[in-house]
Amino acid sequence: MKQIVEELKNSGVKDVRVNEPLSRHTTWKVGGPADLLIYPRSKEELELAMKIVYEHQIPWRAIGRGSNLLVRDGGIRGAVFKLDEGFNYLQIEGTKVTAGGGYSTILLASMTAKQGLEGLEFAGGIPGNVGGAVYMNAGAHGSEISRVLQSATVLKEDGEWLTLTNEQMAFSYRTSILQTGIKGVVTEATFELAYGDKEEIASRLAQYKDRRRQTQPLQFPCAGSVFRNPPGDYAGRLIQESGLKGYRIGGAEVSTQHANFIINRGNATAQDVLNLINYIMDTVQEKFNVRLEPEVQVVGEG
Repeated sequence: MKQIVEELKNSGVKDVRVNEPLSRHTTWKVGGPADLLIYPRSKEELELAMKIVYEHQIPWRAIGRGSNLLVRDGGIRGAVFKLDEGFNYLQIEGTKVTAGGGYSTILLASMTAKQGLEGLEFAGGIPGNVGGAVYMNAGAHGSEISRVLQSATVLKEDGEWLTLTNEQMAFSYRTSILQTGIKGVVTEATFELAYGDKEEIASRLAQYKDRRRQTQPLQFPCAGSVFRNPPGDYAGRLIQESGLKGYRIGGAEVSTQHANFIINRGNATAQDVLNLINYIMDTVQEKFNVRLEPEVQVVGEG
């Protein structure tokens, strides 16, 4: 890896970290080290870094704020790209809104609401960034990214730049073509919103935020909803009805505030969280004959 690091820095990629603990970069505050953590500061740096990683056939993945991610305790072999500076921008032209892949989803909802634009209020409580939200078709309160996305700019691992339309993104529930067919990094997204009543938009946004504060255990490290809602039901209801609120394995606990959240009580390992996820799945299946499917991505080595 030393040779790769030198090659990256010599090419102009300034911020490359070796054996960086990913517990510093996930909202669960768990996870082992990445062999390489690369902070590209621009599209040019990202393209240079991706070219080197691809040429050396190094496995890679991109992360944002780590809000939907469980990194195993053994960490991630290969390279991890984290979009931050250089991808943290917002442009609003009428009802057309363009945001960098590293821009906060919560801030995006807030800033568009202030302009009297409706359509992104649901995202006011999604603690990730735009790139991740597009990648997983993030949603809440009956809406999702696919309803407002116009297009996404993606850098493929072979260096090709794509502009994918909403239709080409092949969205479905918490899924896009970036999970199923195209391996690449979302560097920018453009949304088509609509003008609305500023006060009504602000009111909806405030209601969603209040509901989030009242129903979610935000005082503890967590990763948002752990399981997808099964058709016609709610994962949280099934977990609660299984008597699992407050159930704990090691430092990981099913939140007593919202059963579809697993919190880190302060000393959890990724394995604690994973063991609890599996226990929940087995218990719910035994009680209701429903196999819950994790919404969080589990990556890395045990």
